[in-house]
Amino acid sequence: QDGCIEHLTKTIKPGMRDLDVYAEAHYYCSKHGSQRGLVMVCSGPLGTVVPIVPFGLQNRVIRAGDQVSVLVEVSGPSGYYTEVMKIFTVDAEPTPALQEAFTVSRECQDVIAASMVPGADPGELWNQAVTFLTERGYEIPGRSYAHGQGLSLVERPNIRVDEPWKIDEGMNIAIHPAAAGKGVWAGVTDGYIIGKNGAERIHKTPREIVRV
Repeated sequence: QDGCIEHLTKTIKPGMRDLDVYAEAHYYCSKHGSQRGLVMVCSGPLGTVVPIVPFGLQNRVIRAGDQVSVLVEVSGPSGYYTEVMKIFTVDAEPTPALQEAFTVSRECQDVIAASMVPGADPGELWNQAVTFLTERGYEIPGRSYAHGQGLSLVERPNIRVDEPWKIDEGMNIAIHPAAAGKGVWAGVTDGYIIGKNGAERIHKTPREIVRV
């Protein structure tokens, strides 16, 4: 997945459709042993809300001055899933609002990762992220912002208030908070393995917005 993001950094350009980015991502992942998975792509002008969307909505033409949001959530050669997301800007620098939202998402991810110690309660982790985002003026997450992964794309524990399973050492968990609101959307997604003192990020892709 890190290699896929690097591939997209060299591939995304004005004139492509979102579905072309989808195809490039699946091409790279398939060539490197992935058999199935989910790629979500969305583009839109900087200064607008650009969340990730499914394939049926990926027909827009990418233009200079756009934000492109890409999620790569596919299995590896072993069949195990992880996921990573990247925000690109096309021939333009990120707006201050986009950069601020991205920074808040990354900080939220760090806070939750540090709290994901063995025995941590998913309901408390959910409330912690909600408080972090809303205190900074962003919306309450509309869905789970972290969940287990394995041979299925989503596995328990799911970080929500009704999840009874506790965090345990060795779990493979995706943490993907998003700062949404104020006319902007910015998410951060990485895979983590739970250690004795918190979650350790396994992706090497730098957590920053990339201009292409």
